Amino acid sequence: MDHPIFIESITRIQAWLGPTGLEAAEQEVLERLVHSSGDLNLAPLLRFSTGACHLAMAALAAKAVILTDTAMAAAAVAPMAARTFANPVYSVLDWAPAQAPAGDTRSAVGIELALKAHPKALVLIGSAPTALMRLLELKAAPALVIGMPVGFVGVKESKRALARSGLAQIRLEGSRGGAGLVAATVNALLRRAWLDQIV
Repeated sequence: MDHPIFIESITRIQAWLGPTGLEAAEQEVLERLVHSSGDLNLAPLLRFSTGACHLAMAALAAKAVILTDTAMAAAAVAPMAARTFANPVYSVLDWAPAQAPAGDTRSAVGIELALKAHPKALVLIGSAPTALMRLLELKAAPALVIGMPVGFVGVKESKRALARSGLAQIRLEGSRGGAGLVAATVNALLRRAWLDQIV
């Protein structure tokens, strides 16, 4: 059962946002992002490919692996995964070398190797646009990509490339993002998928 403070927070967020035209699961993702960040300005930046939330929830209910680009994001997702479908949660850095190869990044190498092991994972990118670009270069087809790298170098370019890719995706346009927001997104989907199957 949700805590009364959380319920009151979501009620206030809904009032502040007003009508959004989003489907129910998409709306819950937006509300969780705003709740996690305190930023009402995220609403016009949030994008969903057609059916992304339903595809993601089906994969989560089937115990799909969740791959994140940072240990921080993995730590933020693991408790909700454990309370719901017991999805395995890994950081792609678990596959990365201790030192980045010349001209590359640990996260890019890590995601390449992680996707070989788990090609149908849900992939969360909150910090590393190089990992997102590597995923796209590989022509991989994960269950869903949550593309929200944060920052100013390569970030917008990677999100534009994701938008053009045709992959099932949820993304934030612009420079906003981060580990907390990708975790909030998948936690909202885990929660909704879990509630739907126990009703």
